[in-house]
Amino acid sequence: MLGSIFSEAVSTITTANCLVCMGSAIVLGILISFTHRVTTKTTVNFLLTLALLPLLVFAVILLVNGNLGTSLAVAGAFSLIRFRSMAGTSKELISVFWAMAVGLALGMGYVIFSVVITLIVAIIMIISSKVINKKDLEERKLKIIIPENLDYEEIFNDIFEKHLNKYELEKVKTTNMGSMYELQYMVSLKNGINQKEFLDEIRIRNGNMLVMLERPELIEEVL
Repeated sequence: MLGSIFSEAVSTITTANCLVCMGSAIVLGILISFTHRVTTKTTVNFLLTLALLPLLVFAVILLVNGNLGTSLAVAGAFSLIRFRSMAGTSKELISVFWAMAVGLALGMGYVIFSVVITLIVAIIMIISSKVINKKDLEERKLKIIIPENLDYEEIFNDIFEKHLNKYELEKVKTTNMGSMYELQYMVSLKNGINQKEFLDEIRIRNGNMLVMLERPELIEEVL
């Protein structure tokens, strides 16, 4: 059932089998692209890349099947593309590898296997995304700038206790040539709090300097 539909050498693959694999690559690429879109903030260009990647990998694998010299040349080309590309987030790398794996399987004729693995990964990604988003719905990244003469250890504790369920100082760094500190917290807001009131109280305490509250998913975690 999960076997390859290619029973002969690549030079004798029938047109029907090739069209089946090409159609599957297009459909599965669109499904991969859609899954990435609903689970991750991304760009149109990256979604287009995911949609076309299985078809392109299928074509490459079909052409180099059994040809060692051509395989090495293609491997070198992929290396050049990789080193000229910007590093992506962990989810982007997973989606790219997922699309390439599907294209590779289709290039070897494993159509049903490609469909099964695509559906399994899509279901896992959607379910995990929903669970994580529900769990972290009230979590935020809080960034506060303070003058260097303020003791940041406990200066905001009373405000945090009033408005937050939990808070954790994740990073402290100097800025503006060492004249200020930038504090970064991971915080969980209490239900029904007035965010403007919360930020205003911090601004009064830090001398009306920068205060930023944002969702964690808006901060790209680059590998």
